[in-house]
Amino acid sequence: MEKKTRVLIADDSALMRRTIRKLLEGTGHIEVVSTARDGVDVIEKAEKLSPDVITLDINMPRMDGLTALRKLIRKNIAPVIMISSLTQAGADTTIRALELGAFDCVGKPEGTVTSNMSSVAKDLERKISSAVSSGILERFKRESRGFIKKTRPKKSITTVKPRVKPIKRTQQESRFRAIAIGISTGGPKTIFDVLPKLPKTIDAAVFLVQHMPPNFTSTFAKRIDNNCPMHCVEARSGMIVEPGTIYLGKGGSHLTLIQKRSGEVVVRTPSRPPHMFIPSVDIMMQSVLSVYKEDTIGVLMTGMGDDGADSMVDIKKAGGLTIAESEDSAIVWGMPGEAVARGGAEYVQPSWRIASTILNLI
Repeated sequence: MEKKTRVLIADDSALMRRTIRKLLEGTGHIEVVSTARDGVDVIEKAEKLSPDVITLDINMPRMDGLTALRKLIRKNIAPVIMISSLTQAGADTTIRALELGAFDCVGKPEGTVTSNMSSVAKDLERKISSAVSSGILERFKRESRGFIKKTRPKKSITTVKPRVKPIKRTQQESRFRAIAIGISTGGPKTIFDVLPKLPKTIDAAVFLVQHMPPNFTSTFAKRIDNNCPMHCVEARSGMIVEPGTIYLGKGGSHLTLIQKRSGEVVVRTPSRPPHMFIPSVDIMMQSVLSVYKEDTIGVLMTGMGDDGADSMVDIKKAGGLTIAESEDSAIVWGMPGEAVARGGAEYVQPSWRIASTILNLI
């Protein structure tokens, strides 16, 4: 008999605790070992029951979710998935929780208390399964604080020798290079191993897709902008692409590009085609490649699934460069691992070496 995943639910609403319990137990492979009504309660029960995964609300009495999260991470009991409202305040706090080390987040579709969690049930189930298999607790044991410790990885990193010649520039397609970055689970923390090291004078534009609910990406863009030399904006249709700028895909819209006859490259943010992830890394990378061709540098980092893996193959075939995050630093070696498996990664580096690799190639 297959062992069930043991989950502890923390939420100050009795309705939410019942709703989430019913959804999870209805999967057949998840056991809810207990529920907690506040931060103090969840820490006590987590220490006693040692669950495989904890779902954590942010707004709770006695001890709020962020304080509880810090204590749970310090105790290294189980990976934590935040369940947050999709309000602006909820987005701000959730982004902070992800930077502190929460494994992932799921948005409550109708605010802080809702019985309509069925619309995100599959997403929550998928993230719980990924959290169990991620090995994140072992990684936390190697960390001394919120960000990844920059030590030499225990396993060897396979790379190819740098190209002797720089990437050949096209005459018409682009004025500068494009760096297309895809990232998901673990991204709000890991991406800061890369972006702060890219100077504002860089002769490239960055196109970034982070799988994230709508209303969260505007907050994330501001945090990036405040903590990086490059200017970061949430991508909006009609923006003219300029070097030294990071264009973050808006939650609920794809990030695509078109090139005008004048040579200007302009952002477009369609909601189609349908995809498991909107924005999608694959759709963004394919669009960037169509404009920048061999001047494209594809970067695929931590995340579940394979979004972006096929596009990394296409970028490499087109003469661009591709970098995949190594298993040594990835919270989940899904997306970058698939790029490696499919032959789409020319360079495989831990997160803290990706920026220097990019700069050496430009």
